[in-house]
Amino acid sequence: MRSVSTRARVGALGAFTALTTVMAIGTATAQTQLNGNWAPFSRCPVDNPTMLAADGVNDSALCVSSHSASGSIKLGNTTVPTGASDLQIGVVTHPGGTSTLVSPAEGALVADSANLPGGLLGLMCPSNIPVVSGICNQITNVSLNKVTATIESVNSPSDFQLLAGTTTGKPIVTLPVRIHLENPFLGSNCYIGSSSNPIVLRPQNLTRPAPSTEAFNGDGTPDPTGPLGRINLIGANQGDSTFAVPGASGCGLGLLDWAVNLKTGLPAASGTNSVTLNSAATYVATINDPTSVAPDQGKVLSQYWHSAAK
Repeated sequence: MRSVSTRARVGALGAFTALTTVMAIGTATAQTQLNGNWAPFSRCPVDNPTMLAADGVNDSALCVSSHSASGSIKLGNTTVPTGASDLQIGVVTHPGGTSTLVSPAEGALVADSANLPGGLLGLMCPSNIPVVSGICNQITNVSLNKVTATIESVNSPSDFQLLAGTTTGKPIVTLPVRIHLENPFLGSNCYIGSSSNPIVLRPQNLTRPAPSTEAFNGDGTPDPTGPLGRINLIGANQGDSTFAVPGASGCGLGLLDWAVNLKTGLPAASGTNSVTLNSAATYVATINDPTSVAPDQGKVLSQYWHSAAK
């Protein structure tokens, strides 16, 4: 890889390593199985028109993927352990260091669902309010008590800072999300945050990841002389403690919003919430020399990606 391109791609990689901090909770989705060095990029949006339009001279398309198995997110008085998480996103770099972020159709954030510690009993009970205490008295088994939490992207990421991912302590991207709480009593429309009033995360690296590189062929086969390059960053910790969290809405048809907020301590101002993610493994893939396939860099990247499908 050329040195300038390598620095830019390492910056992109580090940046999206930090993005995995927001994936504390979520749901799984179908993924394409890919061979070899393409394997981590199963949801890269290579067929998005913005990615396909990258010419390799002014704009270059990258696939970015980050994975972690553990961490936690604290919202008000409640801390939720993380499940396995997966962030995948496309990046189109532009002259001057700016970039366009492209999410997969199902959203950038995908992860295993997490159970709220203590369930509904911990979320709302005990209570001396009749409507709430009545619900508390009906929680007689695990299924009625269980509350699952899913983090969901809303709107679009913004304020991407390409080089901030190579250092620590600098916000890398702005990512608006909401958290979906599900339980038989809460119903299916109980959320913390919304598209109009989201939780806005600005993750940063807490520790510096060390980069390594490898080359591979279009179908994913490792090859020191292959046209594609992959950068790996392993073991970085990330976090954010600057975001505010709005109150719940839609819980129990809206009748239980106040009960969730009271016990959980929502809304919660900036400084009282935090998210951490441990030892993320992050990867970026692109064509080593984008100008060699100009003006079709994005299209060729897509062709390579599809050739690796199992």
